[in-house]
Amino acid sequence: MTSIGWLATRRRMFLGLAALACALAATSAALGHDNDDRWHWVGTWTASPQPPEPPFVAPLPAQFENQTVRQIVHTSIGGKVVRVRLSNEFGRTPLVVSATHIALQLPGGGASIVPGSDRALTFGGRASVTIPAGAPVVSDPIAMDVPALTNLAVSIHLPNLTPAATHHSLGRQTTYVSSQGDFTGAGNLPVALTTQSWFFLTGVSVATRHDDAAAIVALGDSITDGFNSTVDANRRWPNLLAQRLQAHPRLRHLAVLDHGISGNRTLHDFIGPNALARFDRDVLAAPGVRFVVLLEGINNIGFPGALGLTQEVVSAEDIIVSYRQLIARAHERGLKIYGGTLTPFEGTAFPGYFTPEGEAKRQAVNHWIRTSGAFDAVIDFDRAIRDPAQPSRMLPAYDSGDHLHPNDAGYQAMANAVNLSLFDERGH
Repeated sequence: MTSIGWLATRRRMFLGLAALACALAATSAALGHDNDDRWHWVGTWTASPQPPEPPFVAPLPAQFENQTVRQIVHTSIGGKVVRVRLSNEFGRTPLVVSATHIALQLPGGGASIVPGSDRALTFGGRASVTIPAGAPVVSDPIAMDVPALTNLAVSIHLPNLTPAATHHSLGRQTTYVSSQGDFTGAGNLPVALTTQSWFFLTGVSVATRHDDAAAIVALGDSITDGFNSTVDANRRWPNLLAQRLQAHPRLRHLAVLDHGISGNRTLHDFIGPNALARFDRDVLAAPGVRFVVLLEGINNIGFPGALGLTQEVVSAEDIIVSYRQLIARAHERGLKIYGGTLTPFEGTAFPGYFTPEGEAKRQAVNHWIRTSGAFDAVIDFDRAIRDPAQPSRMLPAYDSGDHLHPNDAGYQAMANAVNLSLFDERGH
């Protein structure tokens, strides 16, 4: 190497290290002190990773190649320092991400971001990261003013031919995929296609010094995932619960993490790993988790008839046993777990899903949830949205039209049914 080339290389190294030092200094200043144990991480948004599956709820791109994927996520709590979590959990080969940026989405701007809000993320000080098959990674902390109840744009560049091996199918949020190139820092993304799923992005966390800051994990199926809620409107019941918490003077420090997977069950796989299988990852490992709201089980009842899965028919007692397992595992970690009653489904548009025998199971499960005392408390979602004149059916004003999933008003009624005092550990 010539002396000129050597000097140029040294100069590039120096500038790169200087830029990294500035970024670390800004983050350190925001934290106050890197080792200050009063800071702790709390998730503000999440999505449960799923393996490749038939397009049951949303069409998915099969793969990406030299493309930027800009994904919009909605926060629950805010913070001054942020990091993201990427996952290659269901990949069979290493996942290469050459660049990752985070910014505020321009209100009403689609794939556009707020000028001046863009931040480049690093992983161990490097812009690129290679994620081993089956593994997640978290980015380095970075100073950024992240407001509560706002939309962030997280952009990742996938330089190689990359199968969409790890995703969350039902986003109900527009994801923007670019033409070829790295546009992670672009103010306006050149969009080649859109979808309503999230890819490889499974969490956003903020650092906080609030002593009581914590997360509520909503563990469930499509009703928690927001099926049939308005796209890009954040009208899932966990989002609406987060809004209520932000309006409460003592509970603004509580995040809500939506770990619903459309089609999920507690006992068998179909869409996503079953709840017993994913409980450690999605609940016990959630940053800052202190509470769990469980609303899952209706697919245990309906899927065998709808899909001809006769070998997977379960009894009400089987469902209850799965609940007891989840309760025991939550209590083992000192978490409070609240049981949500299963919502009405008579008349559902999915052939074979509803049967009188299935309704009898739902009633038996709900009776146990309400009366057993096994949960730390009960949230009666069934009572909140059922038709008083026909309790096995959803109230028409809350029905999205398929007689199984609520509409936006129904999800609001569900959020309103949650007694906020359940989370007010310093209540009067």
